[in-house]
Amino acid sequence: MSEEFKGGPKNKWSRIYRKKWFFPAVYLTIAAILLSVVVWYQNLDNQIPDATDDQDFLSEDYVPVINEEDAEPVMEQQELIQMPVVDLDQAEIVTKFFDYNAEQVDRENALVLYNNRFYQSTGVDIASASAETFEVIAALSGTVEEVKEDPLLGNVVVLAHEDDVKTYYASLDEVNVSAGSKLKQGDTVGTAGKNLFGKDNGIHVHFEIRKDGKEMNPESYFDQPVSSLGSDSEDAEENSEVSEEINSPDEAEPEADGEDTPEDDSEETEEDPTEDTDEEEDNA
Repeated sequence: MSEEFKGGPKNKWSRIYRKKWFFPAVYLTIAAILLSVVVWYQNLDNQIPDATDDQDFLSEDYVPVINEEDAEPVMEQQELIQMPVVDLDQAEIVTKFFDYNAEQVDRENALVLYNNRFYQSTGVDIASASAETFEVIAALSGTVEEVKEDPLLGNVVVLAHEDDVKTYYASLDEVNVSAGSKLKQGDTVGTAGKNLFGKDNGIHVHFEIRKDGKEMNPESYFDQPVSSLGSDSEDAEENSEVSEEINSPDEAEPEADGEDTPEDDSEETEEDPTEDTDEEEDNA
């Protein structure tokens, strides 16, 4: 009885093996499994190119910065105009930029007396509180356009910048640059000295900013980007038309008829230094 029980399952499997449909069914099952694996693998393969295509699309719009030199033009655009001195705590503006819209006190402080005549300052004179010489630096990055020695203004250095902006450094004692040199903001231009035109100020540097050939008030643009220089171009043009050129003060000699005094100055009080000078010339 036990032998029959033991032999029963074997006989059952042997009977299944003898069926005609057994092996075809096994083959179909294996084929279905393999087909499913192939289809799944192909679908997985198709997803990889899609991700690659997205990366290619993004790479077309993105341009990586290769080195620091490529970033320099961006930094130059972000430069803020700074005073041409190292120690701001010791810097003192002793002569202001002449602006007809300024207060009377500031306008009087923007007149320079030379050869018994008052001239309107087209920049600012900066001196040290200690009355000693000091280092003059580039207010902006640029190229040295001109280095010259003027009999009235002393040594003069002109720097050219982008957007037709120029900075002028006059009344220099020593000059540490030459024409064609490229300077970065903060590089040394020279040292402050004396000149005949602003001799009352002692050791100082005369600093000017010009945009498209027009003088701009440096005090209004310190710590401001270069792009802000165009905001007051009309006022600068008006001042340029009525002001005297500081580069050639000896060309215009005092006249006895008093016509050299601007119309706006004629409305000032009797204490105006320009009117006193003209009256003395008339009496002479």
